[in-house]
Amino acid sequence: MSIAGLYMLNTEAYDKEKIKQALDMLLIDRRNEFRELASVLLPNPNSITTMPHWEEFVLNFCLDVEESFKTWSGKSTLQKSSPQKALTILRQLSRDKTSMNQLSHFLNISYNLSVEFKEIYRRLK
Repeated sequence: MSIAGLYMLNTEAYDKEKIKQALDMLLIDRRNEFRELASVLLPNPNSITTMPHWEEFVLNFCLDVEESFKTWSGKSTLQKSSPQKALTILRQLSRDKTSMNQLSHFLNISYNLSVEFKEIYRRLK
């Protein structure tokens, strides 16, 4: 695993080994959700087998969704890139969807995976 690709966690506050351990623990119970998100985010159906770090890509996206939600809900200040980030997230998740319910389903999965990852990370010693 390369932390360089995890730009949301590439800070001094996060330890590389704990990130890997937390992600591995999360994948035990949530691999299906990761695959479901990967099928939406990665246009090539073979991306899971050809992309070596697809789990990290999906986790990074989930962390982006959680961070964006903080902005959308007023818990964080609006940044210059916030509108582009929000539009990008919505466009990625909305591709080939037919209703807002489908979109909100994927937003919920993304947000919950991010929150669960951070909770697992926090509990690790």
